[in-house]
Amino acid sequence: MNRRELLDKLSASAEERVAGTTEGVTAIQMDLKNRGLTMEIIADALERCRSRNVPEESGFLSPHEQALAGQLMQALGVQEGWALWGGYEGAQRRQMHFLPDWAQGPEAGAIRALRCRFYETDHPTHRDFLGSLMGLGLTREKIGDILVSPQWADVLVGSSVADFLLQEWSQAGRVHLRLLEIGPEEIAVPEQPAKLLRDTVASLRLDSVLAAGFSLSRSAAADLIRSGKVEVNWMSCEKPDAPVQQGDVLTARGLGKCLVESVGGQSRKGRTGITMKRFL
Repeated sequence: MNRRELLDKLSASAEERVAGTTEGVTAIQMDLKNRGLTMEIIADALERCRSRNVPEESGFLSPHEQALAGQLMQALGVQEGWALWGGYEGAQRRQMHFLPDWAQGPEAGAIRALRCRFYETDHPTHRDFLGSLMGLGLTREKIGDILVSPQWADVLVGSSVADFLLQEWSQAGRVHLRLLEIGPEEIAVPEQPAKLLRDTVASLRLDSVLAAGFSLSRSAAADLIRSGKVEVNWMSCEKPDAPVQQGDVLTARGLGKCLVESVGGQSRKGRTGITMKRFL
């Protein structure tokens, strides 16, 4: 299957999923636009891997783009020979790696980690680091996670730009940086502050679980969902009665993100116990 055939098949699959809907036309069009960009990236890398029998990877993808990429692979019926990897376990921004039949996993060195040291009193932010990288001419897909700690930041980047950054990157905002490359085992992942919540819900509907996670009334949660401001596992969902399960990540625009950490049994009144982690 060549690149054009891949894109045609993926486009047809996308059209089937939205055919006949009238709600959220603008949101659907934007989603298809994002999907089209992702299709180009994925189709190119997949074709190169298959034709040359060598590892290939996309640029770094956002969680939403990763979800789209997974759907595209399902549409193609490609179950094996690809993986998402961001340089460490739990990475949010990850590359999509296409693997030839002889490869066991993503190629070592495809992602490199740079430690940017600074004085503890300087307090550079994620925005400072990202802005300085973009100012050097890097596009977003070349940049993975930026993990800011009190005295340094570990920045994951594509191998093609790592040497350039080691030579040219010396400042984030007004903060001077001292760079060195580190191994994957040295990456320091700051603990993200979170609040553990335990509640019961009448059912595992999205509006019920969202209300529990963000301390909303069920009607307010339903309105938020219908307005297109809620994502489940990084994909927009506008159905208040959509099912939710353990492990799902719920994101509400303006409120933040929470994880359905566990689903328990039912109480005597028939309510289901849930444990959620709301990230602060």
